[in-house]
Amino acid sequence: MPSSYTSLHYHLVFATKHREPLIAPACRAELHRYMGGVVRENEGMALSVGNVEDHVHLLVGLKPTHRLSDVMRALKTSSSAWAKARCRFPGFRWQDGYSAFTVSASGTASVRRSIERQEAHHRSRTFRDELIAYLRATGVDFDERFLD
Repeated sequence: MPSSYTSLHYHLVFATKHREPLIAPACRAELHRYMGGVVRENEGMALSVGNVEDHVHLLVGLKPTHRLSDVMRALKTSSSAWAKARCRFPGFRWQDGYSAFTVSASGTASVRRSIERQEAHHRSRTFRDELIAYLRATGVDFDERFLD
């Protein structure tokens, strides 16, 4: 084959340090735009960004040359600095870890809907329960002691 063709979509999930409810509703839309811009600056595509007060979800398209850990470091470092300055919360930090799940092209619409409905979704389900469901559905081994 003379060319390379890829479809690499990731559902990224990460939380504020100690899951503190720091992401104020007034900052959310601007945070979404900012995070989308960070993904684009790193030559990826932000297909959807959504959050509630203590965690964020992104659906992104990346190139095969991307290293996921580098993209995550850029995204978390930059958005943390932005939140400290823009939302005026000097102690804002993300937790060290993150979750990343691959998504088939046919599954992107479903993940996008889930991300867009975060507020309603978390009225009946905790972040921890949501994360455990994702981990189990994708076959990721995990130890519940290290989810908080």
